[in-house]
Amino acid sequence: MSAADGTGALEKAIDVLEAIGSAPNGLSQAELATRVGLPRTTLYRIIASLVERGMIRRDPLHKVYRLGFRYLELVRNAYLMPDLVAAASFELRALRDLTGETSYLAVLDGNQVMSLERCDGAHTTRSAAALGRSKPVYCTGQGKAILAAMEDAPREAIIKGLTLTPLTELTITDRRRLNTELQITRARGYAIDDEEIVMGVRCVAAAIRDNAGNVRGALSVAGPAYRLTLERLELLGPELADAARRVGAQLNEAQIPLSDSEVEMVESPWAFRGAFPRWSDQHQCLFWADTLAPTIRQLDASGERVFARLDAPVCAMELHREGVLIAHAQGWLLLDKDGQQHPLPDWPGKSLEGLTSHPDGSLWACLSGNGGCRVGELSAECELRNPWHFQERISALCWDEPGESLYAVAPESGSLYVMSAGNPNVRRFATLPKGSGRLSGLALDRDGGVWTTLRDGWSLVRFSEDGGIDRMIGLPVPSPVDLTFGGVGHDVLHITSARQDVPLDALANAPASGKLFRLHIPSKGIIARSTRWGVAR
Repeated sequence: MSAADGTGALEKAIDVLEAIGSAPNGLSQAELATRVGLPRTTLYRIIASLVERGMIRRDPLHKVYRLGFRYLELVRNAYLMPDLVAAASFELRALRDLTGETSYLAVLDGNQVMSLERCDGAHTTRSAAALGRSKPVYCTGQGKAILAAMEDAPREAIIKGLTLTPLTELTITDRRRLNTELQITRARGYAIDDEEIVMGVRCVAAAIRDNAGNVRGALSVAGPAYRLTLERLELLGPELADAARRVGAQLNEAQIPLSDSEVEMVESPWAFRGAFPRWSDQHQCLFWADTLAPTIRQLDASGERVFARLDAPVCAMELHREGVLIAHAQGWLLLDKDGQQHPLPDWPGKSLEGLTSHPDGSLWACLSGNGGCRVGELSAECELRNPWHFQERISALCWDEPGESLYAVAPESGSLYVMSAGNPNVRRFATLPKGSGRLSGLALDRDGGVWTTLRDGWSLVRFSEDGGIDRMIGLPVPSPVDLTFGGVGHDVLHITSARQDVPLDALANAPASGKLFRLHIPSKGIIARSTRWGVAR
């Protein structure tokens, strides 16, 4: 193959990726052939290669092609910067609510800026710049804010290499004038784009610096010039600067450690959907469920075995002072120490979404209904005492070691919430963008860290006590479901995973889907998610 032939094949493969990536609902092979205009045999070879490399995948249910998990993983690692997105999510919404206009989070991408996140404004006519698309750094509010906040040498290197092409009649094309504009921006703390990239659109932006003073990106608000007058931008500028400072205060200088070499697969049969791992200090063993098989499994020093087989899918599981408490599709039961089943009448029905125990032994649950969820202590009458209310589904709950804060996972919005005992308010602890994966499990460590699994994200993530991501660990499976700490020193993280929702073509790259995994997490002191048999009722 000549160099020209190789370039042509590469361009065709990129055309296929771009076509699939621009179709939210995926594309069938016939639709893809129409869009890219390639011969059937050529298209088939490209599709086969991209599927094999994990760059695209076939959805067997809808019979369409979508972007693959490997592609999404590369994009996430290179660009999504989940710690930055999570730190900025609240401020983006607040700026949108304050102004009614679209707010953006952007980062420097070479000599351009790229939008990572956006909160759409309330108006029909509004700014709607595409996420992931790069724009010139010299004529955007975000770019000028970032340039003004940079050190002199790297800023001058970028400006020296720019071609100041006029995009509108107001675009700054003189380097001396640009440098003057950046000096003004640095002095006042925010930048203004006065119809410099698109006529009729104005923008105000402020740079984000982390705790070490490094420039990490910029926040901006953009909208039609007739609503965002220059006078209004001057009033909004300080608001943007304050919001950017609050985002930067949540960011650490250190990069997120990434690793996938530490994870050990437990030798055991795979599960359709492994979930609810619970460590028992009393018996020095791990209990976990295959919710769809359905079975309860036990792992100890001698190996892994089936502890009990059930007749209905498992909805929730928690350790109890007399055994293992199981909520299933037909009711509730208690497994004693020998795995014998004891049905429990008059317990909550199928609306149960999550279950956990407080350090004092009380049982806390999440019940769904009326389009939302309620979280609270479960009384002897199976009612929730003084519940917190959510307008979305909560899938996992976990108390911290002192029993002062209850954490909750909301997979649809990608949010982690935290509640304080006796306080009716709910605080958003952290948020991850959808491209990172769906939040699923939940476990806390004694160092104040909050761990969760990312389904379709091939990884685990740890949030520090201030809500920023400080560790991400790759996994060999796309759908980790739940996790807990255990072991003699409570320094072993056990992770369950799912197999039934992994597409057949993805299983070739993830044959361990459904397996139980574990890894050693050195720490000053790790607490297992649940170490008691005792649940007071």
